[in-house]
Amino acid sequence: MIFYVVCAIIFVLIVWKNHGSEALKCHCDICGKPNYTCETDGLCFTSTSLDDNGIITHSYRCFPKRELQPPEHPMVCQYSGSKHSVSQFVIKCCQGYDYCNRDLSPTLAPRTIVMGSDMLDKDPRLGTLELAFIIAAPICAACIFAVIAWGLWQLRQKHRRYQVDCENSLESCEPMLPPDHSIKDMIDMTTSGSGSGLPLLVQRSIARQIQLVEIIGKGRFGEVWRGRWRGQPVAVKIFSSRDERSWFREVEIYQTVMLRHSNILGFIAADNKDNGTWTQLWLITDYHENGSLYDYLNKTTVDTAGMCKMAYSIANGLAHLHMEILGTQG
Repeated sequence: MIFYVVCAIIFVLIVWKNHGSEALKCHCDICGKPNYTCETDGLCFTSTSLDDNGIITHSYRCFPKRELQPPEHPMVCQYSGSKHSVSQFVIKCCQGYDYCNRDLSPTLAPRTIVMGSDMLDKDPRLGTLELAFIIAAPICAACIFAVIAWGLWQLRQKHRRYQVDCENSLESCEPMLPPDHSIKDMIDMTTSGSGSGLPLLVQRSIARQIQLVEIIGKGRFGEVWRGRWRGQPVAVKIFSSRDERSWFREVEIYQTVMLRHSNILGFIAADNKDNGTWTQLWLITDYHENGSLYDYLNKTTVDTAGMCKMAYSIANGLAHLHMEILGTQG
């Protein structure tokens, strides 16, 4: 009899213990029961989440057994949010003892910072920069286009003015001399070697066709410039109108018939030019890059052979000047 009573008590204790073990107690932050407790036949869990505003929230709840699939490794306990998403979420589960989820502390994985559209949208200042860029880009493009158009228009106008000047001038704007010809050859062809320079019709328009490059000397009666005419270098001696007599005297000497000689400075033309303030009197001759004889001797040491050659050329030139002119005089 006593044996049956003891067996009954043991059976009741076993049933009561098994009944109590089926209900797992978990900490619950939203449950209405006292002490924030929930009971389940499944698992306890703790989750950590990061919302759009950057606020971290911890949640403590229960999972019923029917929601745990598969039972061995429930998928819900393996979930964690994407590292690249704005909202992050991580969860941990347990069932070893009551309130085991209090000891869980799931940690969010470090975020991978990607400078994408989500980061740009969160910065209001960047939106202002985008708006400024959208407004400024067309304006800058229009300004660049206007500058290019203005430059092309200026080049076209310059080309038109150049064509008009060429049409109005008595001579062509293009170089007349072939590469293997010189001004001396041109003068010889147009004057039959008389030595009096270019024809008078050409001389009266040559000042408009010469481009002055640089000043190479100054004297009592004016300045000497290096210029270009028909693609060839020339020397331009410029007199002021006050020294007209000196200019006229030199021109008269150079225009002497049969004066041209290889050892005498070659005369090309004489002309006058009005620069708006006063009248300039021009005397155009051959250009010699070494300058006058005086300048050359000051800068250069002449050897014996050079001295003899120089003396011979000077004597030839002086002899030509003092020879009687044979032919038409005037």
